[in-house]
Amino acid sequence: MTRLIDPGIGGAITLDDLVEALETTPFDPHDEDSFAALGPLLARLGRNRDFLADLAIAELKTRCAGQSAANSYGAQVFLLRPPNRRFVLRANFWPSGDDGIVQASGTAPFVYGMAHDHNFPFLTYGYLGPGYWSDYWEHDPDRPEQPMRFTGRRRIEPGQLMLYRMCRDVHAQLPPDAFSVTLNILGSHPSHRWIDQHRFDPATGAIADVLTTAPSEGLATIATHLGGGNGLDLIDHLARRHPHPRMRATALAALASARPDCPEAMALIARAAPDHPALDPSAADRVQPIRAKAPCGPGDSIRSRDTVA
Repeated sequence: MTRLIDPGIGGAITLDDLVEALETTPFDPHDEDSFAALGPLLARLGRNRDFLADLAIAELKTRCAGQSAANSYGAQVFLLRPPNRRFVLRANFWPSGDDGIVQASGTAPFVYGMAHDHNFPFLTYGYLGPGYWSDYWEHDPDRPEQPMRFTGRRRIEPGQLMLYRMCRDVHAQLPPDAFSVTLNILGSHPSHRWIDQHRFDPATGAIADVLTTAPSEGLATIATHLGGGNGLDLIDHLARRHPHPRMRATALAALASARPDCPEAMALIARAAPDHPALDPSAADRVQPIRAKAPCGPGDSIRSRDTVA
C-alpha cells in the first residue's frame, strides 16, 4: 500500500526554497526512507497558497512558452521547473467527471481507470480540492508472475502526503468529486529509463502491457534493417554484452525482426524471454517485423563479431 507520511508542521516556503533544498540535500531515490524524508519539504511548499497561481498567470501571459519548451507531459501536468537530473517537480490537475473538459474529451486523456505502476518513486501532496480517488494494489517486482493484491480505495485528502513506491504500488485513478490539484516530487535516476512501467488487468491481477518505450528500441530496429553488416554486428554486440537486461532484450528482438525467415529468429526471441517477460516464444506471432531485403538462408546467419569496445 502507498505510504502515508507525516507532513510535519513547518511553515510555507517558496518554490525556490524547495529547489535549493532538493539540490543541496543528499538522497537516494532507490532508498524508500531516504526519499520519503523529502516529503515534509513538499508539504511546506503546499502550504504556500500563492505560488501555483502566480506561475499559472505568468505562463498565460507568455502563451505558455515555458511549458511548451520543457513539458513533455500532457496538458494535465504543469512543470514547476524544468526537469533536473535528480528530481522532477510538477503539479497535476484532476478534473471531476462533471467538468467540461471531461465531458468533451472523456476520461482517457487523464488516465482515469487504468491500473498501472511507476518506474520511479514519487511523493504527492493534496494541494487543492477534495483529491482524486484511486483503487490501490500492491505488486511484488521480484515476483512479476504473481498477481497484484488489492489494498482498497481511497482518495488523497487535502494536506495529505503520500509516497508511491517504484514498481510496487499500483493504482487506477478515478475522478475527484470536484476539480483537484496535487503536487509531486519525482525521483529521477539514469537507470529509470531502463525499468518497465506496466498496465495491469484488475480482473486477473496480472501484467497486461508494458507501457515504457525508449528511443533505443527504434534505433536498434533501424540499425538491424538498414545498417548492413555493421549494424547487425553492433546490435548483436549489444544483445550479448550490454549491462542492462532491457537493452539486451531490445537488441535481440530487433535481430529477430531483421531476419524473420531465419530459424534463428525464434531462438533469439526465446533467448530474450528471461530478460523481458513480454518476449516469449508463444508471443512470437505478435512481433511485426519489417521484411529485410535479404532474409538469411543457408550459411547466412546473424554474426556475433564484437566491433565495440
